Amino acid sequence: MSQSRRPSPVNASRHGKNNTLVDNHGRAITYLRLAITDRCNLRCRYCMPETGVESVDHSETLRYEELKQLVSILLPMGIEKIRITGGEPLVRRGCVDFMKSLKEDLGVEQIYLTTNGVEVGRYLPQMKALGIAGINLSLDTLNSQHYLAITRRDFFNRVYQALQEILTAHIPLKINSVVAHWTTDDEILHLAALAQKEALTLRFIEHMEFSGNQGEFTHGKEKLFNRIARLLPDYQEIDQPDFSTARLFEHPGFAGKIGIIEGHSRSFCGTCNKIRITPQGMLKACLYDNGVLDLREMLRSGVKDQLISCRIQECLEARYANGRVAQDSCQLNNHQSMASIGG
Repeated sequence: MSQSRRPSPVNASRHGKNNTLVDNHGRAITYLRLAITDRCNLRCRYCMPETGVESVDHSETLRYEELKQLVSILLPMGIEKIRITGGEPLVRRGCVDFMKSLKEDLGVEQIYLTTNGVEVGRYLPQMKALGIAGINLSLDTLNSQHYLAITRRDFFNRVYQALQEILTAHIPLKINSVVAHWTTDDEILHLAALAQKEALTLRFIEHMEFSGNQGEFTHGKEKLFNRIARLLPDYQEIDQPDFSTARLFEHPGFAGKIGIIEGHSRSFCGTCNKIRITPQGMLKACLYDNGVLDLREMLRSGVKDQLISCRIQECLEARYANGRVAQDSCQLNNHQSMASIGG
């Protein structure tokens, strides 16, 4: 692997359509991460503590009708891609029907799902039928015992079967693997071997602070890029769109690709094209801010769509330049659960 220069910031004037959702740094916002629940059927060590997890009351979580209203407001502003996240989105009843309604009722073309894979297998025929654009599957090891130690749940066989079924269904698949201090070199190599044989993208992700448990966050001495480069030296970096979160690498003759996501390093902030909405309806312009607009309050107070649209744009006109500035300015509690903020 070889280092390459990251692309320049996404400029609205170079975007494919007239985008009105532009921040104060000239970045066109085209990607919405929509978290529909904070609940999860795993307890991954890097995401939440084993016990004492208090889920948001159902009354505080946005209803599907409210989520659709927000999507209908954001689509004309330039949102093109929507990723359904959680928590684990499939633990919320009606998740797949909601995704279908976004496509059929609102005309959303690019709908993606991020899942831990525990329940996804039984919904694959429906997802294939609705034309889902892709699935991101979280899987940090191919060792069933280590999977149990990381997730605190014994679902490895079910998740691995779902992985195979996604491939069989020819749904575009990305595997997200968090590299923490407990990740061994052998585990990285075994995961990378999936990309040798299968047409998928295996993305290694820096361990981030959002664990819900301060004691679970520690970094090894070797940076993620350096470690992957040492273990997979024959991969070559390939060009990506300006707004790509991952750096991608390929190997001649291999079916899939390898990716690196340097979220803790904030290496891609200058090209960030995404916003998040938490399960409680808080708009986040950056993963590291405390939330910039209470959309749930506005919706339930009867605020008109046009005013909500204006308020969203105003928030983006005061967007932090990058995650480090946001973190320093907001003094965010980094040890909250990633499930609570939608990833």
